[in-house]
Order: sequence, then structure tokens, then C-alpha cells
Amino acid sequence: MKSLWKRTAAIAAGAALLVAGAASAHMPYVLPTLFEITGDHVTVTSSFAEDAFVPEVAMRDAPFHLIKPDGTRGDVGPVTYLRDLAIFEADVKADGTYRITMGQRAGRKSTMYNDGKNWIIRGEEGAEIPAGATTVAVQSMTLADAYVTKKTQTGGALKPQGAALEIQPVTHPNSIEAGNAAQFVLLFDGKPLGNATITLFRSAGVYDGRKVAAEVTSDAAGKFSLTPADAGTYLILVRHRAPAPAGSETPWRSYTYTLAFDAV
Repeated sequence: MKSLWKRTAAIAAGAALLVAGAASAHMPYVLPTLFEITGDHVTVTSSFAEDAFVPEVAMRDAPFHLIKPDGTRGDVGPVTYLRDLAIFEADVKADGTYRITMGQRAGRKSTMYNDGKNWIIRGEEGAEIPAGATTVAVQSMTLADAYVTKKTQTGGALKPQGAALEIQPVTHPNSIEAGNAAQFVLLFDGKPLGNATITLFRSAGVYDGRKVAAEVTSDAAGKFSLTPADAGTYLILVRHRAPAPAGSETPWRSYTYTLAFDAV
């Protein structure tokens, strides 16, 4: 059983130096205190951050919930909101693997343009819209997941939801080991998403300056693998921009997905 609270003091000190306010570079996360459970509940923190697991902006309107080992949806306890993070408890009474999720969250609206190769949101990395550029309205959509297991690893909660941007684990996320490749499939609306950039962040990078552990590209079948070099907590990040479904508030959407896991 591995506790993540040993980093609390250092994280709080680092967060105090950060400027509040969500920028386009921020990424969401959900972080359970334990990934391997023996009790009847797990405590979870969640936030938007520029550095993995260093909280900056609390998610005040995320539909937090869990997916039970049998694949059905379950509720979490009341959410407490601090300035920098949200915290809640989730019951894990039955044995098996649970998906702890912030749920699909519709975020702020903005404007983006195409530079001939990529869609760029105004203000992203300081970008300003060039004169004469064609612009479109875009809304951010964010989703963050983590998996916890009580006693026995199961696969019901690992099944994809079939909507928006998500990662389907092939290697069970609670059996990932340092030095060994873990396999995943990137999906968009339930279909494989190829040629997408996936970035792996390491929590220890806040202290040793090596924040990015790997950057890979999904193949035509959406498959990719990641090898965490060291034991510790990691965050997978992927972004994707696409036309929005009919009837949406904006014609385009900017999707962000993260998956937190612990390598042993």
C-alpha cells in the first residue's frame, strides 16, 4: 500500500508560488491517495495544474463519479472545494478495479485559428491571432481518470465509454512496473485515434527538473506504449481538436484527457 501524502508539504509550498487562473496549458487530474486499496473507501484530490499533481485551480463544476468493477456508474461523497483543489471520498466496498473520474467537463469558450498545420487557441503559449486569419469558436472539454484496485484486478471499469477523447488501458493500470512497457489504445468517440501526440509526466519532475518522462505518437490503430523508467506517480496527457457534435455551443471543441497511474 503506497501513500502519496508524503509529498504534501512540498507540493503546498510549490503551489503557493504559482499564479491562480486557468490557462490553456493547464491539465486536469484526479489523484487517489492510494492506488491499491484494502479498506472501504479512497480519498481523491483533483485540480487543474501546469505541473503534474501540483494543484492550482479547483474544478468546481466537474461531475465527479466512479465506474464500479461491474462497469456500472457509482456516486462519490460530497466534494469539498478549496481554492486550489477539490477533495472527496469514494466508497470501494466490493473487490475489484474502479475508475475514479472527474467526468466529461465542458469548460471555457475561446477562439482559435489554423496556422496551416495546427489549430491554435488564442492565448495558448502567448499566441495572438494574426491579422486576416480565419477564426472559429471553440470550447474546451476535459476528462481525467485514475484506476484503483481493491484486492483483485478486474476489467469491467477499464472498458471505454465510447465518447470524446479517452485512453483504453491494455496493460492493467494497477500492474504497471518501472522499466516495463505499458500498452494503451487512444480512442475518440469510441474509434482509434492515430497520429496523436501523447506526453507522459512524472510527479518527481517537480523536484528534479525532469518533468516529461516520454513523448510518443499513437499508430494508425490508436495503439501506443509507455515505459516509466522509475517507480513513482505519472500522468498521461493527450489533446485533440475536432468539429463539435451538431447542436453544440461552439462549432469546434478542444479535448484534453489525462490518466494518472502509479508505477512500482
